[in-house]
Amino acid sequence: MSIPTSLESLIDALRALPGVGPKSAARMAYHLLQRDRNGAARLASCLTAALDRLHHCQRCNNFSEAPLCETCSNLRRDPRQLCVVEMPTDLNRLEETQAYKGLYFVLMGRLSPLDGIGPREIGLERLIERAHDGVTAEVILATNFTAEGEATAHYAGELLKARGLKVSRIARGLPAGGELEHVDGMTIAQALLDRRPV
Repeated sequence: MSIPTSLESLIDALRALPGVGPKSAARMAYHLLQRDRNGAARLASCLTAALDRLHHCQRCNNFSEAPLCETCSNLRRDPRQLCVVEMPTDLNRLEETQAYKGLYFVLMGRLSPLDGIGPREIGLERLIERAHDGVTAEVILATNFTAEGEATAHYAGELLKARGLKVSRIARGLPAGGELEHVDGMTIAQALLDRRPV
């Protein structure tokens, strides 16, 4: 059975989403066309608007509708601290804590040589330039604790330290309210290594 070309194109386009295979993409396409045509139109309109209006902030590389995002434009933020994250979702999570008042740089990825993602693809040159602005006193590496995130933090940290910048890494350890008997051994070991005086 052949399916219309436009439907096939829609299914193929939906496969661009992370974690969506051919069957899921087909289910989504049929759902949008049969059960939620208004939702499909809204999705198409919002995607078109986002593609037209969103660009990268000139300073932090996050998505923004203006040349500088709201965070970089906020004069109440501490310009001496620069927190480096992998993705905008990581920045949003840090902001939810209300514990950090400095500025950010979003890499939009992490080093992954097997996937062909090297320093140039994640904009490490832009990070070095941004951090070496004469105002930044500390760069906080807040990449994820995956193998790729650790490699990214190590590589970026070495580049930044070589230019005389103070570099720190966010700590790992036990979750707030966590009980030792329910925490994996690796997390406990890291919590011991990252201990601090009281």
